[in-house]
Amino acid sequence: MFAYHLFLLHRYLNRPHKTAMGFENFYREIWVEKIMQTNKRDEVNTALTVISSNTTAATTLASVALTLSSLIGAWLGGNANTVFTSDLIYGDTRPATISLKYICLLICFLLAFSCFVQSARHFVHANYLISTPDIDIAVEEVTRAVIRGGDFWSLGLRALYFALNLLLWFFGPIPMFVYSAVMVFLLHLLDSNTKPVPHHHKFQKNSHLRTSLIV
Repeated sequence: MFAYHLFLLHRYLNRPHKTAMGFENFYREIWVEKIMQTNKRDEVNTALTVISSNTTAATTLASVALTLSSLIGAWLGGNANTVFTSDLIYGDTRPATISLKYICLLICFLLAFSCFVQSARHFVHANYLISTPDIDIAVEEVTRAVIRGGDFWSLGLRALYFALNLLLWFFGPIPMFVYSAVMVFLLHLLDSNTKPVPHHHKFQKNSHLRTSLIV
């Protein structure tokens, strides 16, 4: 899975229109442009509702990730490692290995929490920019905030995918390998984009889409 995501990152940075995330960011850029051009209050309120919904979803998943991290930390601190040391578990069941698995799983949940918090931060910033009255704000600033929020959201989900993979590692390398193979196949189908970019909008390959991961 790690090798696949390195491939996906390279493709996203160099050929974003071939990935689902890059294609979605393209339409986010169009959406922000249209919202910033409108003078209708109802459309602005609709845009703020959309941003608020994304913020709520990000904060909810951040809370879930933090809760799971706390549970794992408490479990690890209680030395309750005998559950996965049964003879029915295939693979290395030494206490040191079990602790390493817990630490890797904890890191994934903490990474997911951090990404979802950053996603909520950028969506809140976009909300402020869109709702600021009587001030000319560059469309690029709002676009950058929205796209970065979406990118951190995607990174948080990927961290949860890795966490589930590590969770199956507790039951042995075979379930972990099977899950990795299945997830790589499914993610490749979901992450690939075959739809052409609309001709009435130019896909800015070197614009916000390539710099959206830079904080």
